[in-house]
Formats: sequence, C-alpha cells, structure tokens
Amino acid sequence: MCQHQPPCPTADSTDREAALLVAHHPEQGWSLLCNGVLLFEDTGELLPDGQVIAPHRPLDVTRVATAA
Repeated sequence: MCQHQPPCPTADSTDREAALLVAHHPEQGWSLLCNGVLLFEDTGELLPDGQVIAPHRPLDVTRVATAA
C-alpha cells in the first residue's frame, strides 16, 4: 500500500503510528495513514483487518504527581 521510500511501517508493526498521513479530518476526529490505519483523536485505532486498538492516552504525569 505504501509508496514512500523508505517504506512506512506496516499496519501490524508496533510503530504503525509513524506512517505518513494521507487524509486528515480533525473536524471529524480521525486521520488515515498510508498503511491503512485509521487514527482517532482519542488515540484509538482501527486497523485494515478490522482489529480495534483501544485508546491509549498516556497518564497526565503532572496531575498524578501533584495529587500525591
């Protein structure tokens, strides 16, 4: 699918989010990468094979540290 040189990471690789954008729709909350992965603004993903990756936002370290 990817025509870039060097090729972007595949949809099943751990660094799949490093692939280049081919469509970006912030008003709708999603972006399409050249490897076929749909990224959502909540950090969830939909892979080309239909697999859903749950949102994986990092914890707000500052907020956790001040709550202690």
